[in-house]
Amino acid sequence: MTPYVGPIETLALKNGNFRQVVFTGKHAQLVLMCLQPGEDIGDEVHTKVDQFFRIEEGAARFVFNEKEEHLVHAGDAVVVPAGTFHNVINASPTKPLRLYTLYAPPQHPDGTVQETKRASKHPATV
Repeated sequence: MTPYVGPIETLALKNGNFRQVVFTGKHAQLVLMCLQPGEDIGDEVHTKVDQFFRIEEGAARFVFNEKEEHLVHAGDAVVVPAGTFHNVINASPTKPLRLYTLYAPPQHPDGTVQETKRASKHPATV
């Protein structure tokens, strides 16, 4: 398996795809995401997966277990423990939200590129 070394901030800021897998390892996966104004990922839970988010551009509302909310901005990180329902919502009505996320273990087929949320086949519960 080849390690990933690259300009993740630059890639995240240029990414316009809803989801783009950058690296898939045996135990972790690096994924770029871009949410359009007002768009969300949808309420989901990963029963056996911890997830890390890093916001590179924009502001996001993170909602945990449908009741706890946090507004985060560029430069902020969020870690969602396995078993936590969560939703990520682009808080801007006019600008994209650009971020990257790490799944441990991986959640998507290696090389996945989903241009829009509509193209997503990601199950809400994994």
